[in-house]
Amino acid sequence: MPQRRVITGRSQEPRQRFAEELRILRTGSGASLRQLGERLGWDWSLFGKMEKGETLGGPEVVQALDQHYGTPGLLLALWEVAAGDQRQFRGQYRRYMALEAEAVSLWHFAVSVLPGLLQTPGYARELLTAGGMVEPELTQQVEARMSRRELLEGEGAPRFRTIIAEAVLRTPLSESGVWREQLEYLLEMAERPQVTVHVLEQSAGLHGLMGMDVWYLLLPEGRTVAYTENGYRGELIEEANPVVRLQTTYDAVRDLALSPAESRKFILRMLEEAP
Repeated sequence: MPQRRVITGRSQEPRQRFAEELRILRTGSGASLRQLGERLGWDWSLFGKMEKGETLGGPEVVQALDQHYGTPGLLLALWEVAAGDQRQFRGQYRRYMALEAEAVSLWHFAVSVLPGLLQTPGYARELLTAGGMVEPELTQQVEARMSRRELLEGEGAPRFRTIIAEAVLRTPLSESGVWREQLEYLLEMAERPQVTVHVLEQSAGLHGLMGMDVWYLLLPEGRTVAYTENGYRGELIEEANPVVRLQTTYDAVRDLALSPAESRKFILRMLEEAP
């Protein structure tokens, strides 16, 4: 197949193209990010993150931008393509990502690192760097991971429950300011009504989910699938019997964890102890 001829010189990657169009429209209007925020009633930092590709924003803000720039439906169409583009994720995760986007409820257990849905850009970057990832893939994967957080935004967001092993919260980042930002964000998310955070203290002892992170997705048709991950590989499990066994193990681990209220207090103590 002949290579597609690039006419505009702009990015052919949906997420980057969306960010580029936002920058071009704003700079063409002569407005600063602060001025744009004042005119539309959103925090100007949101528009900065959207123009950097750190977040896509929600459909409401994109519709407001379409109206502001006089581009009816154009930005929203670009946003839909960017939000649905699974190529931004590494190949082995694409099937899981597609199912995650459909899920009506999610459960998670973190034995080693915070779940991607609750990570800040700084946490994600240091984590991926520690795994050996380098540019330009590093920035692409950080942006892809940040786009996952939008799953928990807006009306109709799925319910999300996570159990976080104490060791995860006692493994700080190299920069104390970035680590504090991550803990603050985790506390903020734990206060949301559709997000439930449990902390599993080390004193709980051995349990059935040692050595792996696990995700459970309840899909619209009532089917549940699981995704297990260790330091080397991930596996999507769709057969009913193994999923049921994993769910039973998850319930047993949840019984060992702190309540949501006590877990928030635990995270707050970690924040107070952070440099």
